[in-house]
Amino acid sequence: MDAIDRVVGQWAAEKPTLETEPMAIMGRLMRVAKYMEAEVAQLHKCHDLKPGEFDVLATLRRSGQPYRLTPSELMGSMMLTSGAMTNRLDKLESKGLIARAHSQSDRRSVTVELSAAGLALIDTLIEQHAAVQASLILGLNSEQKAQLNQTLKACLAQYE
Repeated sequence: MDAIDRVVGQWAAEKPTLETEPMAIMGRLMRVAKYMEAEVAQLHKCHDLKPGEFDVLATLRRSGQPYRLTPSELMGSMMLTSGAMTNRLDKLESKGLIARAHSQSDRRSVTVELSAAGLALIDTLIEQHAAVQASLILGLNSEQKAQLNQTLKACLAQYE
């Protein structure tokens, strides 16, 4: 019995007709997400990054050479507001991990590119990031991982 089972049991005693299965699913998803986010955030903190800054570096890196996107392309990929994106870019630029450049043909257009230091960091960090993620689901066998992934994909489809 886990903490969620105890909560569901209490509701069953107090309100026997209350549908608690969605509550149990959400409760477990939220608790698992908190544990996972904390572990991943700790890794990022070791590299003086916030999770959102890591996301920018990872998005630029997975975009392929020359590891350059516009702020609008970054925002679309990461579902951020322009203010949040500007804040992240400012911090990453001050750390020397990205560079912003104005287009030669249109001075209003800006691109964001990984610096050499940013590329080196994300290439190292993504390996560590993937290892932490793998360690967080060690308790699941291959079949359970595949089943969970498909179940979550189906759940997420109703929102995206």
